[in-house]
Amino acid sequence: MRGATMTHHIGFGALSYDLAHLLGGTALVLSFALLYQRRVSAVVNTYALQALVVAAAAAWQGWVQNEPQLYLTALIALVAKAIIIPLALHGIIRRLEIHRSIETAFGVFPSMAVGVLLVVLAILVVLPTTLGAATLTREDLATALSVVLLGLLAMITRRNAPTQVVGFFSLENGLILAAVGVTGMPMVVELSTAFLVLVAFTVFGLFFFRIRDRLGSLDTRRLDLVTEEPR
Repeated sequence: MRGATMTHHIGFGALSYDLAHLLGGTALVLSFALLYQRRVSAVVNTYALQALVVAAAAAWQGWVQNEPQLYLTALIALVAKAIIIPLALHGIIRRLEIHRSIETAFGVFPSMAVGVLLVVLAILVVLPTTLGAATLTREDLATALSVVLLGLLAMITRRNAPTQVVGFFSLENGLILAAVGVTGMPMVVELSTAFLVLVAFTVFGLFFFRIRDRLGSLDTRRLDLVTEEPR
């Protein structure tokens, strides 16, 4: 009986480790997919799928860590990030008629190459500095930092305001992955992050319409054409 119990615990430990890696790895792959997509609607859909994976990761960590508060984090990520924000972005896309292809600073392959280098950088930064932490925590943090850096890369390389905003939200998905992967993370951190996301989305929405009214386009390069009005 004792041996069976030990086998059960070992099996559950392996399952929790493998599933946590699967969810984190899927979120990372979807970050690369965001860099690959070249249409605005496809970028939003990919972000929604990534947010869904992040919500699943939070729920799974709530089960593994026996932390009911993480279920609330998962619910917030599911409702706000995987449903409300993507639907609102699609509404903005339809209203502003911005269905065209996305212009980027780099091509697909250079963006992917830089993305791979950023993942290597995240691993080199996180693993040596977290030697005292559990293996799963260290690897989760490396994955989360990779998602953050790839979201930042998406913001930098895109020339279209909505897709830059999606890059910002993807970056924030990495922060959630880091928060839920560390045992004992205060709930206030996760709630404040979710609140900031909703505030940022409201500000960005207003920003979209202001740019469109002023410039007739959401191509951020046209901001360079705005000059100071003569006195």
